[in-house]
Amino acid sequence: MNNKLSSPFTPGNPVPVEFFVGRKEQIDEIIRDVGEVLFGKQKNIFLVGDRGIGKSSLASFIRYYVNTQTDILGIHVFLGEVVTLDVMVHHIFEQILKETKGQPWFKEISKFFGKYIKEIGIFGISVSFVPPEQDLKELVRKFPEALNNLLLEIREQKKGLLIILDDINGVAEKLEFANWYKSFVDEIATNYKNFPVLIILVGLPEKRDRLFKLQPSLMRIFKIIEIEKLFDEEVENFFKVAFQKVNMKIEPDAMKLMVQYSSGLPILMHEIGDATFWTDEDGTIDEDDASEGIVAAATNVGKKYLDPMVYRAIRSPQYKSILRKLGKMQIPRTFKKKDVEAKLDANEKKVFHNFLKKLREIGVIEIPLENERGTYKFVNEIYPIYIWMESDLR
Repeated sequence: MNNKLSSPFTPGNPVPVEFFVGRKEQIDEIIRDVGEVLFGKQKNIFLVGDRGIGKSSLASFIRYYVNTQTDILGIHVFLGEVVTLDVMVHHIFEQILKETKGQPWFKEISKFFGKYIKEIGIFGISVSFVPPEQDLKELVRKFPEALNNLLLEIREQKKGLLIILDDINGVAEKLEFANWYKSFVDEIATNYKNFPVLIILVGLPEKRDRLFKLQPSLMRIFKIIEIEKLFDEEVENFFKVAFQKVNMKIEPDAMKLMVQYSSGLPILMHEIGDATFWTDEDGTIDEDDASEGIVAAATNVGKKYLDPMVYRAIRSPQYKSILRKLGKMQIPRTFKKKDVEAKLDANEKKVFHNFLKKLREIGVIEIPLENERGTYKFVNEIYPIYIWMESDLR
């Protein structure tokens, strides 16, 4: 296809709102909580799911929904490696500033932040929150009061607040955060009759488990909303919408392949869609285009995720040898332990159990509940392709 300018896919980033598909059950549940927030209730949700499942995309959609369809102000804060309460709270208030910059009622927000607003960038097109360290610590300590005062300032424009705290890997490991959050909720329950704030934490299952272990009382505070893989019909609809946007067609056999190898994971849907977009030359994606795109996507995914997660992490020569043999066997997504074991030498067999355990721990394989004992399954269709390709290179 000539004159390609831009792919409709966004590998490595949350799904644009216009391409968001599925998750109706989870969205409906969150929207019910949004409705309760508008009646003054403080609500807490933990959005949990595996890597690449689309947690951030769903969170982004919810923020978009509340900002366009309700009287709630929604912000989406990415915490990344943040590990302290000071930095987390700073991120929250700075994101509130950025979200409201340009609104007619920004002066009300400005009154709340007072002298701690600094305009940055050319012509002051952006703003930053720059409180002294001691004042920031006070904000952490009096977080409920600070949010309440903020809501009072903007009550003529917004009736509530949504705070999404995404990628909480750092703070979820800290007892300080666990205890602070419990105190936050307890203080609201004790001292505030009307507190229209919804907080959504977004993280991995193991981070949720770690947080609840640090502070068991949080289990009763949070509603858990789990994100599962998308259905094939939802994946197919996603590809149709995305390719229609750039006037491209997909033949049925090509669609079947792309859906299969996406494994219901948004992260793979975007990788496969993007690679296939650039592979096609005539505006119609056939089976050959899809196959070539899937192989290219497998290379990209492998380099991004499997290389650092597996190849660079595994130091044992026996482990590396087993991985090479797995690739040369061209194993399917689901395989039996005994079938692989039959191809191993004596030294490899001794460590094979621990090898499988390691792959499970780092999220490469899983045990499918529906299969017999001794059966394992790659978490997606792409990983075994990359391992097969790499087996001839290592």
